[in-house]
Amino acid sequence: MSGREGGKKKPLKAPKKAGKDLDDDDIAFKEKQKAEQKAMEQLKAKAQGKGPMGSSGIKKSGKK
Repeated sequence: MSGREGGKKKPLKAPKKAGKDLDDDDIAFKEKQKAEQKAMEQLKAKAQGKGPMGSSGIKKSGKK
């Protein structure tokens, strides 16, 4: 057993996938997904600007 045979062997390179031909329905579906994702990101940004929703945490008393 020589030193070159030990260890992991490199996997064979996979052949490149051919580009898919997209029809009008696929294009419309992808555009709809992009629009929904953009709307979700806007809602996330809007929600992050506010404080915590339901948890008020530890309340401090007014006594000193």
